[in-house]
Amino acid sequence: MSRAHGLDAQRLGVVFNLDEAGDSATAQLYASKRHIPAVNVLGVHLGASSAIEPEPFSASRRNVLEHLPTEVQSLLLVWSKPLAVACMSITTAFAAGYRGEFCEPGCAATAANPLFDAPGWLPADTVGWWPAMLLPTADPVLARAVIERGIAADGTAPSGMLYLIDTQDAARNVRAAVYEQGLSLLTHRVRTVRVTTPIRNEIPDIIGYFTGVQQVEELPRLHFRPGALADHLTSLGGILYGGGQMSAIEWLKQGATASYGSVSEPCNHTEKFPNPAVLFDHYLRGETLLEAYWKSVAMPGQGLFIGEPLARPYMNRQP
Repeated sequence: MSRAHGLDAQRLGVVFNLDEAGDSATAQLYASKRHIPAVNVLGVHLGASSAIEPEPFSASRRNVLEHLPTEVQSLLLVWSKPLAVACMSITTAFAAGYRGEFCEPGCAATAANPLFDAPGWLPADTVGWWPAMLLPTADPVLARAVIERGIAADGTAPSGMLYLIDTQDAARNVRAAVYEQGLSLLTHRVRTVRVTTPIRNEIPDIIGYFTGVQQVEELPRLHFRPGALADHLTSLGGILYGGGQMSAIEWLKQGATASYGSVSEPCNHTEKFPNPAVLFDHYLRGETLLEAYWKSVAMPGQGLFIGEPLARPYMNRQP
């Protein structure tokens, strides 16, 4: 179903890293599966380090935007590295361009997201942003599985459960302050429950799972529906490989279709992490996964969005 002011295959650019083996094949697979126009698929040299410096990044971003069609409004980045531009996430750097105010100083308020809780989705045309999501490719089997989950979710209107988790980690449990907002806004639209850790039982039928800890102990007992979103509020969940905290990619490995984590120390400002109420308010209106996730973070400069951007489980619902 096409939407006049929403994200679809015609408006998504697929960018892959020419310096990582296999990324081109994954990008082409995604484009084929999602019917992305060939002209929307582009390779660029970014190196293979975890972070890229602002100057070479800015040149690569200009190259991407000059060569993609003007219809493109959002991006899928198909690689595992780089994840950051200095202290800024690669997804927000591609969206808005590198600027220090998006991540400096890390423990203070950073630049705001003009798309937060906004209607419609023509960000390139309205605010000059190309919001991006990363599809990690280090494990090609996982990348293919994430693509298939997104496709399998489309139009299914899953009756799964949205879980809002209270933890014993006071510093990382700060999102609990918005859980009541979520319960009041979403209860009549999706099954929503608030649970306190420790969680000992198997948890089936998950469409959303939001918590705050360094390591999610119950992760092996969580079972996700296609199209499910999940993340944990912690400092460095966006360091996908070799970090000291649980990586956001672990959610994808467990069966989620998208997640989020920060690539530099954000401290525990709730504005720097997804607001579950805002996220699911938009997701349940039939917006794509990328649209809903991006609209849920007020200060996204340090945050990495990962997953399959075009998943639309609730695509047949009216806004």
